Amino acid sequence: MPLDAVCLGAVREELSARVSGMKIDKVQQPERDVIILTLRGIGGACKLLVSGGSGDARVHLTEHQFENPSSPPMFCMLLRKHLVGARIISITQPPSERVLEFRLMAPDALGDLSEKRLILELIGRFSNIILTGEDGIIIDCLRRIGGELSDKRNVLPGLIYRLPTAQGGKLDPLMATTEDWQGAYNRQAEKTADSWLLAAFTALSPLICREISWRAYRETDFSLSRAIDGGEALRREFFALMDAAKSGEFEPWLITDADGVPKDFSYTRIMQYEGTQSTEREKNFSALLDNYYTRKSQLERVRLRASATAKTVKTVRDRIVRKLAIQQEELIKSEKRDALRECGDIITANMHLMKKGEDELIAEDFYSENGGVRKIRLDPKKTPQQNAARYYKEYTKAKTASKLLVEQISIGENELKYLESVIAEIELAEGERDLQDIRDELMQTGYLKMPKQGKLKRTESAPMQFESSSGMKIFAGRNNVQNDRLTLKVASKSDVWLHTQKVHGTHVIISCAGTMPDETTLYEAAVIAAYYSSARTGGKVPVDYALVKHVKKPQGGRPGMVIYTDYKTIVATVDEGLVAGLRVES
Repeated sequence: MPLDAVCLGAVREELSARVSGMKIDKVQQPERDVIILTLRGIGGACKLLVSGGSGDARVHLTEHQFENPSSPPMFCMLLRKHLVGARIISITQPPSERVLEFRLMAPDALGDLSEKRLILELIGRFSNIILTGEDGIIIDCLRRIGGELSDKRNVLPGLIYRLPTAQGGKLDPLMATTEDWQGAYNRQAEKTADSWLLAAFTALSPLICREISWRAYRETDFSLSRAIDGGEALRREFFALMDAAKSGEFEPWLITDADGVPKDFSYTRIMQYEGTQSTEREKNFSALLDNYYTRKSQLERVRLRASATAKTVKTVRDRIVRKLAIQQEELIKSEKRDALRECGDIITANMHLMKKGEDELIAEDFYSENGGVRKIRLDPKKTPQQNAARYYKEYTKAKTASKLLVEQISIGENELKYLESVIAEIELAEGERDLQDIRDELMQTGYLKMPKQGKLKRTESAPMQFESSSGMKIFAGRNNVQNDRLTLKVASKSDVWLHTQKVHGTHVIISCAGTMPDETTLYEAAVIAAYYSSARTGGKVPVDYALVKHVKKPQGGRPGMVIYTDYKTIVATVDEGLVAGLRVES
């Protein structure tokens, strides 16, 4: 559901209790429409996420990590100038509007305090983040709207800020009386209960309208023409929900499908799905929105950015698959080369009976265990000696080709395994940094063009870090190059190395300091290896583990490819929650 005005009211109450009085320590803009405010106060530090995106406009506290661009956008720099050091005085919301206003006291260049207002308009495709002074004049905004030739509400620096135009003719559900309800109900046409609620009242989402209809008549699309009670049940459920909202009785509920994928959320428990979808109560609204939006949007952004790189790699992979198929076919043909030599021998043995101009030789087949004759095609333009020489030459050529084909197929298969591992890396990438590391790897291995300057100058990223329940350090590579560095250069020979069995995945290292890890640490490291592998969507995953000293790089092996001996296997169950709980931000 969109973040409707009632749900936004619940978020405002929660944020007011948590962040009022806190100071803004940092301002970041990791994405075009996303602002992160790092806040500090008596209760510690936290991060406030504000999104002005058309499909994910929201505001909440977040625990996710975001990567900053190489240079901050202009709007971010302006917010830093005006808001760093500012204290949050209050958070207000106009009645039944999807707008929040943060009132701030901020120091100016001379250190004097002045009031600033950060206004969040969370209204779908017209969402915006606006900074004004105490006088209401717009200093700047995330999205500038309007101009002399525009018929839209102008939102531009230097203009006085005005609220968005209210939806004409709709009632405020939190202020509506019984008389308001009855008057609107009497005017309704032949509509379903949910569509009438959506048309008659502002601040209600389609999900909530369907829920009220279901609670009243056990149907989400109940036709009001069938309401023999004159809409009494609908009225009762409507006012019960609105009275609870006015009393602050909000509950953060997340709705997921059968696979656990977030599908919707609400400020009241949703019962209309009757078991087809699951509902889970979150600890607060920030956790609800963080789980629903942030991870979902991060994965979507990574997916879109990874598509071009993945397409390039898959194109090369498909070309190698076709080439291997042709080579395999040629190898099968070359394995029949002995028949060519035999034909040459039979022609040589019968040369005294042959004449030039013949196109076929029918002679005794002394290579056949059962005797018989063999028909051999001849080139009538060649002498018997030349025909025999031609068969011997084709035999020698096929013999040489067989040796080369075996070598080329081996090289192609190794290259195919490497490209499959890169595709797995792309699918597991968590952010732009991971994707750039993968692109750098592809440049180094020749699959992507180097930049014009001819060499890469990026700083090497650090591997992922974890800490087991017993306090042991665990590391996991983000890509093939980092896997090599972690396993072959950074890890001690007495450390423990883990990798999923027979599927592509990260290298995991348990830093043991010469001691064998306990069973809990070993299992947790195996879960990490399973989660960061192409078997992530599976249930139970076999993971091999061995001492680092038993892991070697094969000669000519591509990045990330190793061979290992003296290993054991542990079966781990993929557990995203466990992995997230063990991870340590580096």
